[in-house]
Amino acid sequence: MQSIQIVRAGQDAAAGASLDTPRYIRMHANDNVAIVVNDGGLKAGAVFADGLTLLGAVPQGHKVALSDVRQGEPVTRYNVTIGYAACDIAAGSWVSEANLRMPDALELSGLPIATRAAPVMEPLEGYTFEGYRNADGSVGTRNILAITTTVQCVSGVVDHAVRRIKETLLPLYPNVDDVVGLEHSYGCGVAIEAPGADIPIRTLRNISQNPNFGGQAMVVSLGCEKLQPARLFPKGSIPILNGREPATVCLQDAGHVGFMSMIDSIVATADEQLKVLNARRRETCSAADLVVGVQCGGSDAFSGVTANPAVGYATDLLVRAGATVMFSEVTEVRDGIDQLTSRAADPEVAAAMIREMEWYDAYLKRGGVDRSANTTPGNKAGGLSNIVEKAMGSIVKSGSSAISGVLSPGEKLGARRGLIYAATPASDFICGTLQVAAGMNIHVFTTGRGTPYGLAPVPVIKVATRNDLARRWHDLMDVNAGRIASGEATIEDVGWELFRLMLDVASGRQTWAEHWKLHNALTLFNPAPVT
Repeated sequence: MQSIQIVRAGQDAAAGASLDTPRYIRMHANDNVAIVVNDGGLKAGAVFADGLTLLGAVPQGHKVALSDVRQGEPVTRYNVTIGYAACDIAAGSWVSEANLRMPDALELSGLPIATRAAPVMEPLEGYTFEGYRNADGSVGTRNILAITTTVQCVSGVVDHAVRRIKETLLPLYPNVDDVVGLEHSYGCGVAIEAPGADIPIRTLRNISQNPNFGGQAMVVSLGCEKLQPARLFPKGSIPILNGREPATVCLQDAGHVGFMSMIDSIVATADEQLKVLNARRRETCSAADLVVGVQCGGSDAFSGVTANPAVGYATDLLVRAGATVMFSEVTEVRDGIDQLTSRAADPEVAAAMIREMEWYDAYLKRGGVDRSANTTPGNKAGGLSNIVEKAMGSIVKSGSSAISGVLSPGEKLGARRGLIYAATPASDFICGTLQVAAGMNIHVFTTGRGTPYGLAPVPVIKVATRNDLARRWHDLMDVNAGRIASGEATIEDVGWELFRLMLDVASGRQTWAEHWKLHNALTLFNPAPVT
């Protein structure tokens, strides 16, 4: 990503001026558009400190032309061409999807390969958190009993059983944080031998091994589904604590007579798992044991100005501390692939990124769409005109470190460390699910439009891009990065705040999503046919 050079017009709040003073933010000195900062936007006739006058009303976060742009000329934000003027655009005009033509996608050949050396950054030492160390060397930030399901058919039964476990058993095991049913919509009615069918299967297998689950694996099966427990967990495929295979309850077993017999069997099996988990204790662990997934959802034009740059700064701090950070969302990095391949640690990493982009291009083509299908009505209402502009703001979450590895959808992190590109769809729920499978133990989620997103297996820290969102959703947002736009804080300030908060949350501090017990259902990525 091009280095961010925030250029403001209009006095900042930090200088004591009224927040009503017309203000814009230009991301780079070469940009010919900037975004309006003021809450509620600005009316026609508003005059900025540099004398620029709005020719019409412009909503907050939307772009204003800083100079005349003739038809066909590039429109530049982040020092990147985000589109071409579809008509003559006068200085002071609103620049939106209506008067922009989106650039063609970059070719995946002839890209710069490992050409950009990462900046030299001193190691960050001495930072720790209190976590749960696992036998395989991974570290959990929570101590959770997870009940894996092989098919959606058992979800209602598992949900009933989980409620009973929480009511009757969980109070007996105070060192266990929660009981979670890993419910999903996969397992039957699918072409399970088709190309791509391995993705949801390995995703579910790897989710069951997330560090927050303590090496325990418990499975509830129906019995007649295509995804049989033996297929989900082939013998020896999962390292179970104390050398035990996953504990399995099959609802169609002849021994189950009546609904309560099924529930009793699940509860009794869970009791044995809880006894093992309850013996675990938090211990001091290095910040290097953090595996952080970063993601954005409900994005707006401020995402790439405030929250995502702050996350990028925190990403660099984490990498300096020896931790692992995963960024994802294929369609939200596709238009900056040249920036990423140039940052690859070596040609093999660059080739792996290109391979994932090619796979996803073909996947979208089969569905009759292209990358432009990503941008949502909310993104556009928040000032993002197209996927190119959105991508430039999304990539900054990755910071400036070299990219040291690439994961295909559903793959487990394994021994890979540093800054990792984990290829996923941009869908919030699918991306989060795949990052859980990769092995993250804490999640950072930025939002401009607002979303109550959460994940049951992993604590989610939510970062607001705007002051107004942080004010209105004060008990849903954990960090307010909007202070960067108003001049009350710097990217570095919020980056350090986020880094320290991650250590606190990893040690047990609850996020707002955990406080309210908000979480989204797991959504497995299944590119194979449904039968």
